[in-house]
Amino acid sequence: MVSVSPLAIEGRRFVRRHRWHALSLAFLVLVGCGSSAPLQRDRFYALEPPPSIQVPGDAATPAILLVNHLAARGFLGGRQIVYRDHRQPLLVERYEELLWEEPVPRALSQVMVNAIRNAGLFRVVAIPADRARSDYLLGGEVERFEHRPTEQPPRVVATLNLSLVSAGDRHAVWTRRYSGEEIVNATTPDAMAEAFNRLAGSLAGEVVRDLSAVQSRLKGD
Repeated sequence: MVSVSPLAIEGRRFVRRHRWHALSLAFLVLVGCGSSAPLQRDRFYALEPPPSIQVPGDAATPAILLVNHLAARGFLGGRQIVYRDHRQPLLVERYEELLWEEPVPRALSQVMVNAIRNAGLFRVVAIPADRARSDYLLGGEVERFEHRPTEQPPRVVATLNLSLVSAGDRHAVWTRRYSGEEIVNATTPDAMAEAFNRLAGSLAGEVVRDLSAVQSRLKGD
């Protein structure tokens, strides 16, 4: 007999209760409670993982890296948090009252900016608003960034496709696909947001390590 964790059971009840309205109230109601819950105000969450540990090694590359805003298709381009029921993997839904403070592509771009600056890999790490003339461009697409409340255990998953390009000749230094997941430790909105932040920080750390690996090749450009 296959055992099912309490977290997975609660996640399934959540989806079952709110499939058509995609409300977030199930996170705030005790499982099995028959009374209706009052309407809740929108809750906005930030993607602000703690700075990663600085990468030891060479001095900063004497170049300017421009981190572009990431692209995203469909729901991922907005603020509503996306979720998917594993029993209907082709159905993508959104929580109506659980939202990101910034649209996902912009927020993830800033997470990478903060991590790369903290690592000290480049003389300058710029964003599009800086209007700086850059030596290298980092950009790409958010392919997946969603909550999986009905999986056992519940989790959040993400996939990013990124490229590092020389601004001079548009030569691709590298192209990478980053994927990961984090377990959600409780069936609350806060626990979900914390898991997303851990995941975003982990992926940004992988980007920093890949940039560090090619740092010596960039100095002469």
